[in-house]
This record gives sequence, C-alpha cells and structure tokens, in this order.
Amino acid sequence: MTIKPLCDRVVVKMVEAEETTKSGIILAGAAKEKPQVAEVVAVGPGGIVDGKEVVMTVKVGEKVITSKYAGTEVKCDGCDYIIVRQSDILAVVE
Repeated sequence: MTIKPLCDRVVVKMVEAEETTKSGIILAGAAKEKPQVAEVVAVGPGGIVDGKEVVMTVKVGEKVITSKYAGTEVKCDGCDYIIVRQSDILAVVE
C-alpha cells in the first residue's frame, strides 16, 4: 500500500535521532528529543487551498525540518510516517 497525499500535503518519514552525543555520551530513550529532520516520501499536487493557489516547492527525497508537533502520524506497511502541510515545513536541509 502507498500513501498519496492530496492538495498541499506532504508525507515525511522522520530521521532517527542520534543516540550518542558528539562527546560520546549515550542518551537514554527519555532524554532524546523528538527529531525534527525528516525525509520527504511523497508530495501532493498543490492547487487551490483556502482560496489561494499553493505551488509545491519540496521534492521527494529532500531532507526537511518540520514544526515540532505538526502533522498526523500514520503507520503503513510497518513504517511510521507523518502527513504535514507544506506550510509546516520550515526549511530544506542541504
């Protein structure tokens, strides 16, 4: 099964958080922050949303930073995804 987003929606898969710090300290599960970097898996077609035309600027495969608690979490074929609006994407990581 695949997820095909509609309108200005984007399907992202969160990138796993680092389990050790730069100095080599191993973090416990509760000490880790919720990751904000995600990989774009699918992009909707854009179109008219709330009376305004939305042009999709993100592309599949790009790494992006999302708002911390944005989107709807879904599970598909054993993988966890988040469906967010393009406006919830704050930046593209290059």
